[in-house]
Order: sequence, then structure tokens, then C-alpha cells
Amino acid sequence: MVYAFLKLLHIFAVIIFMGNIFTGLFWMHIAVKSKDPKIISHSIKGVIKSDRLFTIPGVIFITLGGFMAAISGRLPLLHTGWIFWSIVLFSISGLAFAWKVAPLQKKIKNLTSNHSGDFDWTFFKKVYSQWELWGLFSLLTPFAALVMMVLKLPH
Repeated sequence: MVYAFLKLLHIFAVIIFMGNIFTGLFWMHIAVKSKDPKIISHSIKGVIKSDRLFTIPGVIFITLGGFMAAISGRLPLLHTGWIFWSIVLFSISGLAFAWKVAPLQKKIKNLTSNHSGDFDWTFFKKVYSQWELWGLFSLLTPFAALVMMVLKLPH
């Protein structure tokens, strides 16, 4: 029963984590299409807040629930391919978020919050394109880990 509960905690955290990343990318895409810096500013502030409320706690509960479930189920973390490689992918995603996505979010927030008059769309598009690319990378790596965990690949 302990294993099942820990696995449930792990899966629930994955749903919250992945859902937040998907919706963040979606709402920013919609905001940028508006071409209104105020809407973009509001959206990026929401993305940053939702990262604090959902993504970061999601990381904690994914990690704790996953490690504890594996230990409870007597699955060797470093010798079970689908666990080991999922940890690697999840870690890569975290590094990309910390080194690229979060700083770019702050830059977008500053660009859109502190504009007066003319807005430099060329520079904004460059920063936003980088955020989209790194955000997508930060989504695809844990998504690949999710696929590996569900299909238990590689064995």
C-alpha cells in the first residue's frame, strides 16, 4: 500500500508539473499574438507565479515520490534503465529551466513591464523565441522521461 500511495503522489505531481508547463507555453503564445505588451506582461507574470506554485513544488514531489516509491518497491535507481534515464532527462530539464527559461522569463517581464511609448518588438521577438525554444526543450525532456517511465524503457 505504501508503494501504491508513493506512486500515486509521483504521478499526481507529474500531471501538475507537465500541465503547468504546457499551459504556460500556450498562454504566452496567445499573449504574444495579441501584440499588446500589457497582456504579455500580465501573462509572463502569471507564468512566473504558476512556476512558483506548481512547477517547483511539482519537482519536489516528483523527486520525493519517485525516489521513495522506487525504494519502497525495491527498484535500484541507478540500475533500472527507465528510472536512471528518466532521472537524467528530468535533471537536464531542471538545468535548462534554471539557466535559460527562468532568466528569459525575467527578461520578458522586465521588457514588457517597463516599456514606455515605442516597444522594441525586434528585440522582444528574439528574447521570446529563445524562451519558447528553451521552454519547449524543458517540456520535451520530462515528457520523454514520462514516456520512459510508463513504458518502462529501456529495461
